[in-house]
Amino acid sequence: MARVKRGKIKTKKRKKLLKLAKGYKWQRKSKEKFAKEAILHAFKHAYEGRKKKKRDFRRLWQVRINAFLRARGLKYSNFMKKLKDKNIKLNRKILAELSVNYPHIMEEIVEYVK
Repeated sequence: MARVKRGKIKTKKRKKLLKLAKGYKWQRKSKEKFAKEAILHAFKHAYEGRKKKKRDFRRLWQVRINAFLRARGLKYSNFMKKLKDKNIKLNRKILAELSVNYPHIMEEIVEYVK
């Protein structure tokens, strides 16, 4: 049976792995065994981070909208309910942007909802 020479494939695989581990500390950047483990953990945290980012931004938008509304004597939950009742389909991202950068437009929305 003919033998299989894997030199090129193995080197290519190792280079790809170490390229992903570039910038890591200690043995994780240079040794295949440690780099592989570090990359697996990094990918896991990156995946979780992408999910967490969405949560964090939604929370930030809620805080910004609520801060704007509290100054005008409204609660966030009541405002969102009234928006839904009036069939105004603006998402939290847009409402937060309006409350920070364009308060005069947000004032008009609040008056319409009241």
